[in-house]
Amino acid sequence: MTTTNAMRICAQAKIPFSTSQYEYDESDLSGVHAAQMLGIDATLMYKTLVARGEKKGIAVFCIPVAEELDLKQCARVLGDKRVELIAVKELLSVTGYLRGGCSPIGMKKHYPTFLHIAAQTLEKIYISAGVRGQQIILSPAHLQQLTDATYVPLTR
Repeated sequence: MTTTNAMRICAQAKIPFSTSQYEYDESDLSGVHAAQMLGIDATLMYKTLVARGEKKGIAVFCIPVAEELDLKQCARVLGDKRVELIAVKELLSVTGYLRGGCSPIGMKKHYPTFLHIAAQTLEKIYISAGVRGQQIILSPAHLQQLTDATYVPLTR
């Protein structure tokens, strides 16, 4: 198992976390597939999506892997007219992470981060550790603390 930057940040902040690893499939990098590989309920695994507002710029949104991001709601929480997901080819240069391994922890820059409100009801969630095939398991409250995230409804 690779120790990632996201893991180091959790450890430095003395945030309790654990990790899990799975064989990822290059042809299916979906979070639902990852949850199946780990044998967990998909409602516990959160994906990290990066979007750009017309005026407010880059923002990070974490939602359950089986759900769809509501871009109109994202625009509202950002106070922007319109928000679009960034292109996959931009992901590495903007965040430092590849598709299928994007973590909300340890991006190149600190971006406004929003965590789907349903996470507040969970004891733990799984998020990418920053590489494909590895997850960090931690409490949503600790993720919120590390990323300075705001809890808001984000899905359709």
